[in-house]
Amino acid sequence: MLSLRKPLFAAALLMGLGLSSCSKDEDGVLLFSVQDDIALGQRVAASTDSTYRASGQLLERNSANARAYALLDGVVNRVLNSGQLQHRNDFTWDVKIIRDPNTLNAFATPGGHIYVYSGLIRFLDHENELAGVLGHEIAHADRRHTSRMLQQQYGVSVLLTLITGGNPGQLAQIAAGLGQLSFSREYEREADDYSVVYLNGTNYYACDGAAGFFVKAQAQGQNNPPEFLSTHPNPDNRVQAIRTKATELNCAGRTPSDASFNELKSLL
Repeated sequence: MLSLRKPLFAAALLMGLGLSSCSKDEDGVLLFSVQDDIALGQRVAASTDSTYRASGQLLERNSANARAYALLDGVVNRVLNSGQLQHRNDFTWDVKIIRDPNTLNAFATPGGHIYVYSGLIRFLDHENELAGVLGHEIAHADRRHTSRMLQQQYGVSVLLTLITGGNPGQLAQIAAGLGQLSFSREYEREADDYSVVYLNGTNYYACDGAAGFFVKAQAQGQNNPPEFLSTHPNPDNRVQAIRTKATELNCAGRTPSDASFNELKSLL
């Protein structure tokens, strides 16, 4: 998850989750099944939608906002269709905009429901950067980082209860805190790495797009260092790692037009 609150510019970075049976994934960590990721994600996303709809901040997918979502979906779908996702055909993979000009944040629920704040979209300068940030969040979901983090925080039994419809208060608490979930350095590095891999697979975006977010955020937050500096890899190191990976894949020099991205910003 990428999170910066103006004027503090405090950043954090995010996630992905799972019920009916438990299994070992490739790194040997006990997780819920993919089907459980989907079931929990549906409940968390419904709670998230309800919260932001009640406050008037959820940009609804209706005719009035059709153009904005068409432009945003164009970015998301290029990343999703890069051919590099593990769960492209398993998860829902939808995206919604939260109206908040002062919050620079994006996050993903279990099962691939993506949320991006209007403040983040307007903060970025290029479509490559938006694609990179979204790639980072998609990676948290696709690599099931959220599953591991929520399992550590709440335990298996609590999450199973939520999936089966119990404990709505706990569900609301998890949904409300999802955008501030703090990932380990390992998960943040992996999400950065996969953002590059996904963007490379688009054959369209410069695959070091996520680096632009860190460069600009760090430049604007020098007098008040972002919170993530103490809990996540140093931004300078992250930028270097992203750019090194992009150089290895020879995909850093692409320069797609920003016309559609600028139109999206004008609609928010």
